[in-house]
Amino acid sequence: MKKILSTNSNNTLALIARLTLGIVVFPHGAQKLLGWYGGYGFEGTMGFLTGQEGLPYIIALLVILIEFFGALFLITGFASRLAAFGILANFAGVVITTHLHNGFFMNWYALANKGEGLEYFILLFGLALIVLIAGGGKASVDAAIAGNNKVE
Repeated sequence: MKKILSTNSNNTLALIARLTLGIVVFPHGAQKLLGWYGGYGFEGTMGFLTGQEGLPYIIALLVILIEFFGALFLITGFASRLAAFGILANFAGVVITTHLHNGFFMNWYALANKGEGLEYFILLFGLALIVLIAGGGKASVDAAIAGNNKVE
């Protein structure tokens, strides 16, 4: 566990990547779990994911929990690598099942096709990989728990 939490407590770039990823993913999780930001909340999201999307109950539950709690963990810097891995795995599943065939661009105006492209996910994966490699960085709970300043 200490190896997972170990981090360079002076790494400002890891802090920026961690906070950016957490702040961007949090609204998605809050939509799914709490119904904030125009979301459907837990029951509505579970109904959609298990019904229309056909996901098993446990996978749908993990999607909601990873997006909400994983984002909070990243924002606070607690178990940053674990949270980044969960978010990376979660959104890899989203890309493979839903967005892979939609091209590159976000499709802001729904002109070319119905779905969103890959550009958002490429940025998300890049940030998650930075956190996986660097850990929580500066101002993280991980650094306080591990009590070290070395990258391992």
